[in-house]
Amino acid sequence: MLESLRRIVQEVNRALSLDDALRIIVSRVKEAIGADVCSVYLTDQSNREHVLLATDGLRPEAVGRVRIPLNRGLVGWVAEKADLVSLSDASTHSRYLSITETGENRFRGFLGVPIVQNRRVLGVLVLRQRESRCFGDDEVTFVITLAAQLAGAIELGRMHQQDLMPSRFLSGMAASPGIGFGTTVVVYPPANLEAVPDKLIEDAEGEVVAFRAALKDVGAEIDRIGDRFSQEDRALFDAWRMMLESDSLVDGALKRIGDGNWAQAALRDTIAEHTSVFDQMEDPYLRERASDVRDLGRWILTRLQNQHAPALKYPPQTILVGDEISVMQLSAVPSESLAGIVSSGGSASSHIAILARGMGLPAAMGVSDLPVSRMNGLETIVDGYRGRVYIDPSASIRNEYERLADEEQAFAAELDALRGLPSETTDGYSLPLYLNTGLVSEQRPAGSDEAAGVGLYRTELPFLVRDRFPGEGAQYNNYRRILEVFAPRTVTIRTLDIGGDKPLSYFPIEESNPFLGWRGIRVALDHPQIFMTQVRAMLSASVGLDNLQLLLPMITTLGELDEAQRMISRALEELLDEGHAVSMPPIGAMIEVPAAVYQAESFAGRVDFLSVGTNDLTQYLLAVDRNNPRVAALYDDLHPAVLLALTTVVAGARAHGKEVSVCGELAGDPLGAVLLLGAGVHSLSMSAASLLRVKGVIRSLSRGRARELLNDALRCETGAAVRKLLTGALEDIGLGGLVRPGR
Repeated sequence: MLESLRRIVQEVNRALSLDDALRIIVSRVKEAIGADVCSVYLTDQSNREHVLLATDGLRPEAVGRVRIPLNRGLVGWVAEKADLVSLSDASTHSRYLSITETGENRFRGFLGVPIVQNRRVLGVLVLRQRESRCFGDDEVTFVITLAAQLAGAIELGRMHQQDLMPSRFLSGMAASPGIGFGTTVVVYPPANLEAVPDKLIEDAEGEVVAFRAALKDVGAEIDRIGDRFSQEDRALFDAWRMMLESDSLVDGALKRIGDGNWAQAALRDTIAEHTSVFDQMEDPYLRERASDVRDLGRWILTRLQNQHAPALKYPPQTILVGDEISVMQLSAVPSESLAGIVSSGGSASSHIAILARGMGLPAAMGVSDLPVSRMNGLETIVDGYRGRVYIDPSASIRNEYERLADEEQAFAAELDALRGLPSETTDGYSLPLYLNTGLVSEQRPAGSDEAAGVGLYRTELPFLVRDRFPGEGAQYNNYRRILEVFAPRTVTIRTLDIGGDKPLSYFPIEESNPFLGWRGIRVALDHPQIFMTQVRAMLSASVGLDNLQLLLPMITTLGELDEAQRMISRALEELLDEGHAVSMPPIGAMIEVPAAVYQAESFAGRVDFLSVGTNDLTQYLLAVDRNNPRVAALYDDLHPAVLLALTTVVAGARAHGKEVSVCGELAGDPLGAVLLLGAGVHSLSMSAASLLRVKGVIRSLSRGRARELLNDALRCETGAAVRKLLTGALEDIGLGGLVRPGR
């Protein structure tokens, strides 16, 4: 039946209207199951009834006319339960409702399956049999699977048929905070790499010249666009530059041209080769890098084809909408006209989301039910706090969001007055705020003046954009630059965190369960030459600056910690023997897995500090992948279990007089910052966009009050209760504007 299932879903997705889709469903399902009747009832909540909208086997004239009140009949029972009902003889059941208009009283066997999307019952798919019979397990499974796959198509088709957009909102991922109002402009890729055909050439040299000219043009465009963004976000363009100039990209395309294919097809195959590596990665952030490579490929192809996208008109408040939005498309909109970004693809870790946060633009990504093709020119509200999109919002919704936006703007002005002030509580306790970053340009990154230093410098990107492991000299240059920019302030550099879910193109790893596999420190210890080269580069880069802290990722056992420290000591001795004036920096361990939480005291006895990565820790504690839209709502870093784990870590570190920092998203959330202050954490590290918001809450509370709130939070049973408690506390002291709207 799998083939039947696939064909039905494909046919429904190609349907031009809801009526067509429903006719296909009832006809094909009836045929696949061998039933006498197949019908679809859709739920009309406004009129509180289920409406028969398609049938194959009942009287056609009943379609659109038969309406069953909610909670009445077997159809109502299926919807009420949100579960299937299978009966050999429906007429004998107490919930059976005889409806003569359909001619249904001639049938006995009954199978009803709810059509559910996002926990909301859209309708009921009903199969009937003339004779008494129970539908088989295979048939039931088939219909359940089909109903689940068709829910989205039915919902979207209903919107189209009624020529309206959702009366409430569409949900995606909260990618960049803020509230945006404006008119949508739909964008689409200007060049299609997959559509490029093979073409044999005679003038290979001419194709090489054209290819190099396209690279030069794109490079100049990248430089021009980069100037529009902040220093930290501009550093992302360095990665594009490195990709553009990498041997694997340039030489790969030139070789294919040399083999006789024209430049466009050579580019197509080279980009496909690069993206295939990223597409196989489990880690969402790294998987998003495939989109970056494709964008770069399209950019180059556009230059090769000498094509330019038709000029778009951008209204004063533009909400940019697309299936996938590229940096090129974003940069085409005048800065003063951009009000928000909405994408059906991507995630909070996509390149566009990162840039949106740097630019202060509200953004919602991964809005799976987004009717992109029908959205051009529509008035829209983007709630970047919750990842919600309101299309053609009602006056009441607009008024409420305008009120929230006014409050946010006023509060932002108040926060701006905090620049340069210390991050200190009302009773004089200092809680330093550090910066999370993964790149640094020659300029000072955004937030560098406000930050006490760098609390987490991720070293993965220079490894990802190359076609081989970077040598000690190349790594030295990267680390020296970030250490110099922040000197004399501390910079905490994390050793390479690859493996399992983060394979390199030149170091592939295939595992059935990468999140529990070969990753982080496990890879480093199994390949000491990689680890030793990186550590040597870090130690050398710190000479004369002495502001380095070295952080070890994904530590699970004491044995891993001991072995890593022995290797660091060996690297130090080697450099000293070679005449380098290196010294041992403070060494820390990341607490990211539950096992490390419960051995935090033992870890603290072996290292100089602990750093809690709350993103991974929350995912492991709650067994939730927050980038999986099916379970993302279950991810909650204010869950009482997470808070209890944090207090356990702090208590373990305190036993040895060691400091604890927190570098996950919880540190950049004003609500989380209150609890971390109360828990006795010694420093917080976050993105530049969060620094002033967190400083605002730190400067408005005493440490004693924060402890009280933590104790109250630990008595809560749910993350929602914790959030309500803290939101109320901040509103009481006039800091309601700091809190992102409820989940």
